[in-house]
Amino acid sequence: MRILLIEDDTVLGAAVRDQIAGDGQSVDWVTRLDAAGDAMAGAAYDLVLLDLMLPDGRGIGFLRTLRARGDVTPVIILTALDQVSDRIEGLNAGADDYLVKPFDLSELSARIGSVARRYTGNPNPIISHGALEIDLAARSIRREGKPVSLTAREWALFEALLSRPGQLLSKAQLEEKLYAFDAEVESNTIEVHVSRLRKKLGPNFIETERGMGYRLGKP
Repeated sequence: MRILLIEDDTVLGAAVRDQIAGDGQSVDWVTRLDAAGDAMAGAAYDLVLLDLMLPDGRGIGFLRTLRARGDVTPVIILTALDQVSDRIEGLNAGADDYLVKPFDLSELSARIGSVARRYTGNPNPIISHGALEIDLAARSIRREGKPVSLTAREWALFEALLSRPGQLLSKAQLEEKLYAFDAEVESNTIEVHVSRLRKKLGPNFIETERGMGYRLGKP
């Protein structure tokens, strides 16, 4: 997934960024709402982590604006505002979840996974695909009963394809899922990861439409 983090606390922001990156997700971090608006205008995000008290305004207004224009990108609020009335306001404005600071980073990872699964139609964290048994919450895979180990980038690519069964994803779309906007991407990165995934998960796991992109193979 590609995640936008909107947080002005540099210590917390760095910790959240590192946690998300360690989970194999791509994260772009901004500290102001105007920068967040620019980021969302230039990239497609799978999820937004939104602080409510920012230097140039309140996150709740930003969220209401997103929803008013029909943007359905999942949003998890991260805030120190812990009153029940604050939670109600955030959820009524269109947030998908509400996490009060200070929070455990592992819980944040679990909340991100839960919201992502709801949006991709897999609320159950354990799913099957052919010979593969996949635990989305634990980020683990077993092939014919034997565990398969994936790197963070391999998992991110795997998850991107798994969340869109039957859909052709271009090389550029897959690169967006793996890297933040300030990262350099080598020209053969996707091909290398696809090759490694086929070796680990089976030669037919990923189908290639030459010159167009990749899709999840049939079970």
